[in-house]
Amino acid sequence: MKILAINPGSTSTKISLYEDLNEEFTVNISHSAEQIGKYEKIADQYEFRKEEILKILANNSIELSSIDIFVGRGGLVKPIKSGVYSVNEALLRDLKTPVLGEHASNLGGVLAYELAKISGKPSYIADPVVVDEMCDLARVSGLPEIQRRSIFHALNQKAIARRYAREVGKKYEEMNLIIAHLGGGTSIGAHEKGQVIDVNDGLIGEGPFTPERAGALPGLQLLETFINDKKCNLAAMKKRMTGQGGLAAYFGTNDARELENRILAGKGEKEAFIFDAMAYQTAKCIGEMATVLKGKVDAIILTGGVAYSPIIPKLIQERVSFIAPVIKMPGENEMQALVENAYYASTGEYSVKVYQ
Repeated sequence: MKILAINPGSTSTKISLYEDLNEEFTVNISHSAEQIGKYEKIADQYEFRKEEILKILANNSIELSSIDIFVGRGGLVKPIKSGVYSVNEALLRDLKTPVLGEHASNLGGVLAYELAKISGKPSYIADPVVVDEMCDLARVSGLPEIQRRSIFHALNQKAIARRYAREVGKKYEEMNLIIAHLGGGTSIGAHEKGQVIDVNDGLIGEGPFTPERAGALPGLQLLETFINDKKCNLAAMKKRMTGQGGLAAYFGTNDARELENRILAGKGEKEAFIFDAMAYQTAKCIGEMATVLKGKVDAIILTGGVAYSPIIPKLIQERVSFIAPVIKMPGENEMQALVENAYYASTGEYSVKVYQ
């Protein structure tokens, strides 16, 4: 069974072709600012990106008709339960006119559908960032007009959870796990018997600060800072908190590896201190999720790109290993996760859900 996974980013479209669960090739198609800049809306880019994908397939002598399943990254649609969803008219509508905002990932399901339609094959999305399984207690914020929401690295967190459960010979639905996806944004989820009952909003930067997120900030000081900054508006505020915060704010770069090299070379005293603070805040959030699970935690899993770091996971482990064993499963694993979801849906192990 051949499966094509499609993962659009802001300036790239990544595609992977698998036979069952075995990778045949992966290509990251780069798009220049000039190419992307021609389109007013992200949804308008799908025809251009589709043609780029078709070119890559043709260059690799891959007939579209030889592909059995097309699966795309899900986008900012309505909050939904975790799982694999067939791309139907309702889902297409909300991907093209997103209810929670525009994001390149919205194109994943559209591209999967458009390519699948050519050869009459099925198309899916799986575990978009808006997966919502939060318990009601977790939604309460402290202000009645503001409700906490579930936006996180659902695709990788869910795939890693299921993969780990298979490795230890258990079912995901039998386990309690804390999964920390450490990347440009960080999301830390409390997985209780197959449901993510609480998680920080990794999109806006709730929780620990990260390479580019400011994280949770003292509310009154935040308001005072931006009210007193005459040059600041809402758009600038969002950009500073979600793209220019964290390590980027302290050092002018969000490249954790560059900063690590300074530390490892003995030339980064400030870098070492801020890294320690980032790990400290991450560990605190893991501790919070342990209380959500009432201390019954089978494992803490560190994943995402920053989990490759020789420094950060060790600092986190020192503070949380008393809770449960700490397991490193680094990488974003998005392409593999998409393929696994499509594969297990085709075998019947995962049910295919209907978006409404």
